[in-house]
Order: sequence, then C-alpha cells, then structure tokens
Amino acid sequence: MPILSMFYGIIIRMQSEKGGRHNKAHLHATYGEYEIVMTTSGEVLEGKFPSKQLKLLTAWAALHEDELNANWQLLSEGEGYFKIDPLK
Repeated sequence: MPILSMFYGIIIRMQSEKGGRHNKAHLHATYGEYEIVMTTSGEVLEGKFPSKQLKLLTAWAALHEDELNANWQLLSEGEGYFKIDPLK
C-alpha cells in the first residue's frame, strides 16, 4: 500500500479497493500500534487513534481532500499515485 504522506509519527497510505468492503474513497493511517480507516472527507470507518493524532489527521485530510480524491481516482485506474505534503 503506497505511502502518501508522513508527519508527527502518522503514516498515511491508500490503495484502490474496487468492490472492497468500504466502498468509499478512503485512507489508512497508522500511529504506533493504532490504525484507522477514514474517508477522504474525514469520516472514521473503523479503528481508532489517540485524540490528538486524530485531530491532526482530520485537519490534514480536510486541507488535502481534493488531492486525496485525485489519488483515489488514479489508484482506481491503475495509474499510480502522488505524494501529498505533510502537516508542518
């Protein structure tokens, strides 16, 4: 699963899941032993994160929602992906 961005110990990945179990454009993020699956618009689908890291991830996703959706489309079409700037 390609890494799109990393910041403050949070690693964000995305893969195409045509017909997958979530059926929505989404990302996977890890922080230590925590893992979360979130839509590109910030809805948590499964998993959990510490409160502070969830706020950082949600803010980052809101800032980059268009880029996340573009990556989802590229991956769905087998066209690869591009990196997204981290929070600074």
